[in-house]
Amino acid sequence: MRENTLKSKLAGGRAVVGAFVRMAAPALVEMCAYAGFDFVALDAEHGPLSVRDVEDLVRAAEARDIPILVRVPDNSPSVILRYLDTGASGIHVPEVNTVEQALAAVHAVKYHPAGTRGLAGSRAAGFGLAGPLSEYVRRANQETMVITAIENIEGVRHASEIANVDGVDVVFVGPVDLSHSLGVPGQTGAPDVQAAIADTVVRVKASGKVLGTIASDAESAQARLREGYRYLVIGTERLLGTASREFLQAVRG
Repeated sequence: MRENTLKSKLAGGRAVVGAFVRMAAPALVEMCAYAGFDFVALDAEHGPLSVRDVEDLVRAAEARDIPILVRVPDNSPSVILRYLDTGASGIHVPEVNTVEQALAAVHAVKYHPAGTRGLAGSRAAGFGLAGPLSEYVRRANQETMVITAIENIEGVRHASEIANVDGVDVVFVGPVDLSHSLGVPGQTGAPDVQAAIADTVVRVKASGKVLGTIASDAESAQARLREGYRYLVIGTERLLGTASREFLQAVRG
């Protein structure tokens, strides 16, 4: 199990910026590494990525020595197990609304004694050929990450308890889904949505855990950093679309 430089950067107080990748394109993962992102997050919730796709994308990340996480489709031990067994460094868990759900996510990610993840000679364990499984378990429990997403008003109400769960590394605020749960889909600037986000920020900061969210551009990322967020992700589609439009506008006048 490799050292998770993303986890060590956060432990050292640094802010990190990653890229969401939804396409089964290993070259795109490599490009994110060359560009200088701190990590890549594969989106298997809102994208078509299969476990097989993810395994190849993890290989690309390892070749360029960049940590890679997976946003899983749901908070299910069997689902989390299969994605982690590809060798990913951690998991984004969608819509964590209660402390019980946060605990379930941690238990699915960690091996005994911190959790109940199933153990086998998977790719993550070097196919059982890289050394004793006992040493792999120790390293995996140390290096794997759990990112819990607050994207429902129920999650906002329980944000303090979720953030204080041992084993949760990052509490991630999802503004778009949060707006949907508040009855104003896509209106992330609506007063109720902004109030819920502000409430979550206060609760997570009080816990001492890392606060994360999505960025739409450099300006919004800088604003989030000033607000105390230290874990930011931007979609590669957003980056590509924005750069393409700026290029075409400049060329066409």
